[in-house]
Amino acid sequence: MTPAVFITRWKNAGGTELANAQLFVVELCELLGLPRPEPASDDLRDNAYVFERRIRERLGDGSEAERRVDCYRRAAFVLEAKKLHAGTATRGFDEALMKARAQAEGYARALPANEGRPPFLVVIDVGRVIELYSEFSRSGATYVPYPDPRSHRIRIDDLAREDIRERLKNVWLDPDALDPAKVSAQATREVAAELAHIAKALEAAGHAPEAVAGFLTRCLFTFFAEDVGLLPAKAFETLLGDLAKAPAQFVPMLGELWEAMDVGRFSVAIRAEVRRFNGKLFKRPDVLPLNRDQIEDLHACAKRRWNEVEPAIIGTLLERALDPRERHKLGAHYTPRAYVERLVLPTVIEPLRADWALAQATSLSLAKDGKPDQAVATLRRFHHDLCQVKVLDPACGSGNFLYVTLEHLKRLEGEVLDQLAALTGGQQKLETEGLTVDPHQLLGIEVNPRAAALAELVLWIGYLQWHYRTRGGNAEPPLPVLKDYGNIVCRDAVLAWDKVDFVTDEHGVPVTRWDGRTMKRHPVTGEEVPDDSAQRPIERYEGVRQASWPDADFVVGNPPFIGASTMRRALGDGYVDSLRGIWPAVPESADFVMYWWHHAANLTRQGELRRFGFITTNSIRQTFNRRVIEAALGGDPALQLAFAIPDHPWVDAAEGAQVRIAMTVGAPASAADGRRSEVLSEADGADDEIMVTLRERSGTLHADLSVGADVTKCAALTANQGLSSPGVKLHGSGFIVTPDRAAELGYGRVPGIERHIREYRNGKDLADAPRGVMVIDLFGLPVEQVRSDFPEVYQHVHEQVKPERDQNNRATYRENWWIFGEPRRELRPALSGLPRYIATVETTKHRLFQFLDASILPDNMLISIASDDACRLGVLSSRVHAIWALAAGGRLGVGNDPRYNKSRCFEPFPFPNLSAAQKPSPMGIGLQAEYAGGGGMRPLAKRSSTAFAISAKPSVRIASASKSHIPA
Repeated sequence: MTPAVFITRWKNAGGTELANAQLFVVELCELLGLPRPEPASDDLRDNAYVFERRIRERLGDGSEAERRVDCYRRAAFVLEAKKLHAGTATRGFDEALMKARAQAEGYARALPANEGRPPFLVVIDVGRVIELYSEFSRSGATYVPYPDPRSHRIRIDDLAREDIRERLKNVWLDPDALDPAKVSAQATREVAAELAHIAKALEAAGHAPEAVAGFLTRCLFTFFAEDVGLLPAKAFETLLGDLAKAPAQFVPMLGELWEAMDVGRFSVAIRAEVRRFNGKLFKRPDVLPLNRDQIEDLHACAKRRWNEVEPAIIGTLLERALDPRERHKLGAHYTPRAYVERLVLPTVIEPLRADWALAQATSLSLAKDGKPDQAVATLRRFHHDLCQVKVLDPACGSGNFLYVTLEHLKRLEGEVLDQLAALTGGQQKLETEGLTVDPHQLLGIEVNPRAAALAELVLWIGYLQWHYRTRGGNAEPPLPVLKDYGNIVCRDAVLAWDKVDFVTDEHGVPVTRWDGRTMKRHPVTGEEVPDDSAQRPIERYEGVRQASWPDADFVVGNPPFIGASTMRRALGDGYVDSLRGIWPAVPESADFVMYWWHHAANLTRQGELRRFGFITTNSIRQTFNRRVIEAALGGDPALQLAFAIPDHPWVDAAEGAQVRIAMTVGAPASAADGRRSEVLSEADGADDEIMVTLRERSGTLHADLSVGADVTKCAALTANQGLSSPGVKLHGSGFIVTPDRAAELGYGRVPGIERHIREYRNGKDLADAPRGVMVIDLFGLPVEQVRSDFPEVYQHVHEQVKPERDQNNRATYRENWWIFGEPRRELRPALSGLPRYIATVETTKHRLFQFLDASILPDNMLISIASDDACRLGVLSSRVHAIWALAAGGRLGVGNDPRYNKSRCFEPFPFPNLSAAQKPSPMGIGLQAEYAGGGGMRPLAKRSSTAFAISAKPSVRIASASKSHIPA
């Protein structure tokens, strides 16, 4: 069937939706060369592409109703068809299609979680119109007009165009190919790589990195301005081609062009009138002197299609390309746009779209009642409010969160303006009056000056892209093109100070410390140890106070991933001491990001913010961070968690590394349920993205980001206190020795040394075969006694441990260098007198409890339980305790592994009070026979939580654990 035949056949079709909808879809598939829908099956799992797909939709009262999707293609679209009789230019037509869109969106949300949400909604008025709506993040957000509000409606005559037919074909066969972020991601990587090549060459020629970065940033925007039509077509590209033949003219000619762009006048360089750009970008139009080869590289770069760069990632890539210290990360991962949207949408856009739905419905109702002036006033009022919304990212980096927010605000504005045009019969001239969504509404705080400058650039590029996309190529942006709003400020977001001095000794010489980053190879062991020659001054902050944030309606962002234990190393003692001093409500054990979280939560509780949303590591559910959330949820007034994803893959933009994160959105407390999205499955996708399938639950979200029973409220039981502890924390790898080295130090020949050189186990030893290492444990001995009683040991520790300890920030670690950093004083008396104790790996995929001999010293990553009772071991290994530990302990790390937090998993757990009859007999559990003979223990096929059978093999599995030994 040809397009002309199809259009003629359907253009004048009458009848009802029921009579024609399926035939229309079938013939549309024939026109596009697509497969037809398949026969439906009774088993819904087989209905991947069918008409009348059955679903269960949850209604507002909590009940469910069966619905049918007109046409459904899994992982592609939900199609809702109508046959409207109102004219396409009437308000009734728009209102009917809006209701059809809402109906289709409800169906998409009702699909089974394991199928995921499709990226497209297709809304059809049979024979007249096809509308497309997209939601590429697939996280349950609102579907928006695709590709934009101006061109999402495809009229029947448009099917004569090949590009329109290709677009629809991709909706069916390859919907992700239509994702603008994916389409432009590769092109953006390529242009960043070219700029990095040019930057490297310019730096090698002797130009300072800061000067190179500023110069290339101005070049980049000039490339973009040319490609979107803000400069005459190919004017800059042609100029560079001419200057390559006359390099001596490069500096004056390019300087003249940029001066003309700053003030708006005729440019001699390109022989054309130039718009006034203004802003900060061209205030100091410094031009670097380039040779012919360098100008030719720049000329080649100008030929790229700069109007297609993806602002959501260009900032990160440019930051890497233009910074010599970051350039090696250029090929590393970057944060995919869909990940950013999963936080931006519930934090900022969903509340605004709820406002828009109300305004839109009110306007349509007024128009229907014959009150067109009031209907227009309602829309104008909403648009005015939308243009006043302020969104702050208080750790904005190069602006990707702000840009994604800006794009969605522009999408929403486009829908508002289209509705206004429909009511008034023409596009409102709002932008020329200065009323439009623009970068002044996107506020940022960033400590890195280069990233802050790039954030401004990213916002203006994104704004201008959307201006031309939604208003057409002939629509002039208001002048000046760039405005210096001062919306991105370069400063610290949580700590303010008057001045910083260096700490000095009694001679006035600055006191220094290890810089926290630089390592070197140890000359004896070959291991990486701190480089004591890499020093930085210790700083003292004066006049410290809490940093203020500009007024905003929403806060969203991704503050730095710095744990409490590494803050001093990363930020310095002076900064950390000052920070903790002026934010006393944030526990010292909390991660750095929780200072942002605490401040935003307070602003929200005080009514100064509508919502806030942050990316944090998934350790936010652990006790040391959860205290901040608990305080906010239990405050007066209280905070509510409106949305959360407890565990999600992420890319750390600073390092380009894969990490695990949590997303949390806070709002003022209300009666509305929170929403919890859980990652069900993950699969590798294109452009660094891990594709995830999400399942959503509604209800009260607790401080551990769970819905349902609040296990965080369970208190520690007196009977369990003082029984559990992490193992020792060495703070010096030199304490670990091989058995041969132990013998050299006197093990087996020096009296009493066996109490101070002991077998040692860490998590890997328990999960796999033990390494067979030993550890020097000098707890309880003064250093003089070590030197006199065990001189070989003293010399070893002095050479292998003390140099590392001398660089430690903590005075107690430096002064007591021969003793473990954390020797666990409370654990030692609890284990005293026991022949064995129970141990488990703190963070592991498979939860295993086992006995360790009392002579073995546990590592910090083991949780030790002071009990030799096999019944207690059985209860800990039971399914009941496993489920409890998963709920109470949370997860950590890239592998998303369960964490056994002793204060949450062990201390509140109610062990059963077993009677003598309930306890297994010594023969049944094999206590004497098993442990005397070194046998293993395995669960019975059908057993209670405490009954075990004997295994003749010493290497066994318990509770799906990896292979391990249970020694006597």
